[in-house]
Amino acid sequence: MASSEPSTAADGELVTRLEEEGEIAADYLEEFLDIADLDGDIDIDVDHGRAAVEIVAEEVGDDSLRRLVGPDGQVLDALQELTRLAVQTKTGERSRLMLDVAGFRAARRKELIGIAAEAIERVRSGGEPVTLAPMNPFERKVVHDAVAEAGLVSDSDGVEPERRVVIRTA
Repeated sequence: MASSEPSTAADGELVTRLEEEGEIAADYLEEFLDIADLDGDIDIDVDHGRAAVEIVAEEVGDDSLRRLVGPDGQVLDALQELTRLAVQTKTGERSRLMLDVAGFRAARRKELIGIAAEAIERVRSGGEPVTLAPMNPFERKVVHDAVAEAGLVSDSDGVEPERRVVIRTA
């Protein structure tokens, strides 16, 4: 039983640190929203060992936050990096914080899990590796997680921005 206590204490310290990252990110994003004259609420969570922050519309049907997503999530990716830098400046440690705006990443995650499921089925039925379209790091992580959960193996191949996930049997 003594061996599980340090793990529990370490887990508690990690959650506390991630919650602190979320709070720092929320403060930064609130200032950003004020400067951009956008309305939004900020939700903070800890998800898969990362601080997770989401900017959500204050009113149902308000699409003004979609500007913070941009084409294919490019503006969101840039805002996430700026937010990570703000957290790193305050904590002195690199942040792996995930930022979502208006549910964009949540919807994309669902879509990617479907794409991964189709590719997993193709690998299982044909035995040949399947290479997916280029993806950003967030997207590749979602696919890698789905592939691992299915008991197959995946690797990333190529150089940004053309990096792709390759799925194969174990």
